[in-house]
Amino acid sequence: MPASFFDTNVLVYLASGDATKADRVERALSRGGVISVQVLNEFANVARRKMRLSWTETHALLSLLRGLLTVNPVTLDIHETGLDLAERYGIPICDAMIAASALHAGCPTLLSEDFQHGLVLKEGLRITNPFV
Repeated sequence: MPASFFDTNVLVYLASGDATKADRVERALSRGGVISVQVLNEFANVARRKMRLSWTETHALLSLLRGLLTVNPVTLDIHETGLDLAERYGIPICDAMIAASALHAGCPTLLSEDFQHGLVLKEGLRITNPFV
């Protein structure tokens, strides 16, 4: 079965004070998955600016994610697909790029809090909020 794609907003719970959500993310990670370089960049930004983690802690978490998940680049094709998704569904461009990355990776599921839980894009991607 193809792996799920993880949105940044799900992964940040690994370093949060919310043990229940962190446990759910860890269980989902144990099944493997996919992220994009965009997710790594967003995660680093949140870790440093919002969570105020040190550079050492940030690098350690990024290394952990790179070791657990398949990391795909963001390509021009993904960019074009993301723009199309943003226009078609009226979703923010950054979120659309995440969905486009999931589609290009062949993932059937996007784990995210940023979309409506249970939404299925006509392209076949199902959005699942792992905390619902």
